[in-house]
Amino acid sequence: MKTLDYIKLDENRVNNVVDALAQLLADLQVYYNNLHGFHWNVKGKGFFVLHEKYEELYDDAAAKVDEIAERILQLGGTPENRQSKVLKRARVKESGFEPQGKEGLEEVLKTIGLFTEEERVIGVLADEIGDNVTKALMDDYLKGQEKLVWMLTSFLTCPKKNE
Repeated sequence: MKTLDYIKLDENRVNNVVDALAQLLADLQVYYNNLHGFHWNVKGKGFFVLHEKYEELYDDAAAKVDEIAERILQLGGTPENRQSKVLKRARVKESGFEPQGKEGLEEVLKTIGLFTEEERVIGVLADEIGDNVTKALMDDYLKGQEKLVWMLTSFLTCPKKNE
């Protein structure tokens, strides 16, 4: 029995979506680990705020990792969980640095930019084959990320003096 037989998506046409989701999954898994490092090792000004924010971000990433892995399974694929394979595939690279102040958030913004590109492509691919569920999932991620980008850029922007 195949899930695709019941959700009425063509196995041949869904492969591009599964592959793109697998890429996003690998990138999110590395991002999740990077966020843990930021959370554990943040130092300097804003420690308490940033320590809490990184935890919030890795909790969100963990939820997305699970959702994407489950969507890959629903579409007939197999999500990768072997760290060696994940690291080979991921475009996001392991960070391994101890962020001072806000520099970890700058890394977060760069990674969110990558996710935004990937999710827009997945959304188009899913829309082309009538996969409304994957398209909606990507739209939800984009909506949340665009708000996060606005908040982080606002946090990182230094106000001009005398204003």
